Amino acid sequence: MSFWRALLRETGLTRSAKVKATEAAIPTPQEREELLAERTAPLPQQVPTAAGGVPTGASHRALPQRPVSSAAGTKVSGTKVPTAGMRAAALERTLQSLVERLGTEHPDTITARNNLATKYAQMGRRQAAVQQFELALGEAVAVYGEDHPRTEIIRENLAWALEDVGCPADAAAQWETLLSQRENQFGPADEDTVEARMRLAVCYRRSGRVDAAVAHYARAIEDVASTERREELRLGMSAAQSMAGRYEEAISQLRMVLAGRRRRLGKGHLNTLAVHHRLGRAYTQAGRADEAVEVLREAYRVALNSSGDPEVRRLTMRLRRDLAGAYNAAGRHREADALL
Repeated sequence: MSFWRALLRETGLTRSAKVKATEAAIPTPQEREELLAERTAPLPQQVPTAAGGVPTGASHRALPQRPVSSAAGTKVSGTKVPTAGMRAAALERTLQSLVERLGTEHPDTITARNNLATKYAQMGRRQAAVQQFELALGEAVAVYGEDHPRTEIIRENLAWALEDVGCPADAAAQWETLLSQRENQFGPADEDTVEARMRLAVCYRRSGRVDAAVAHYARAIEDVASTERREELRLGMSAAQSMAGRYEEAISQLRMVLAGRRRRLGKGHLNTLAVHHRLGRAYTQAGRADEAVEVLREAYRVALNSSGDPEVRRLTMRLRRDLAGAYNAAGRHREADALL
């Protein structure tokens, strides 16, 4: 991500697409072909050493290392493929060897620790991943400084890992630093800057700092270029506004998203219906029961006509339940009873 883009900008090159993956590595030549096939799925990211390691990373990034050989594994077409546990064990041995030979603040050691943490994150060992990313970040700051691209990679990996273990306030502190660095280096409208601002807004919202979340959502909406991303931001903003009791503002955001999705996707699309449902619930929260009935009834009718998709069928049942609740809130109990 930023590490690659910093290198590419120095050479006058540009990236064709942003990779957000748990296994978005900075690869050795041997790993590049494998990574090309993995770039379509969102995975964490890893950081590069001169000694053995493998890329990993839920938006965590790896730096490249020489491949680690393994004597055992799953056999595929005559080739033994290391399991995740075997890869983690190999990375643990690599890290221990580098610590003993080079010390904790050698660049290769820092890279090996980041890549081990990324593998832990991939395996669901979330607390272990956080611990290793925190150590790697401290070492990277000491060796490279706060603003170095490799420090940024590790800091972002730590931010994602902290979100993953349910520590949004701690994650927000890392995103604050990343946002400031990216604004200074690339400007407020840069894709990575907007990404950092969006994640910061999400962490603020999840940690109860709703006013700060709303402010960052609003700024990100101004800076983002993608229509789809702008819709995501508006949905996040509406959630924060609802948490703050600002229901009318939340309704306004939802109405804009619903109108856009109807134009782009059609009114019966699952993603459109999901927003239509949220809008009806927002009217209910705002105490506007009659309007909630109208919105939810319309969404329910559309969903009934679009129920070939299993996800739409599940949403239809939730719409039926919430429409009954809106009827009751509006004092229309007979119509509510007919749905229950």
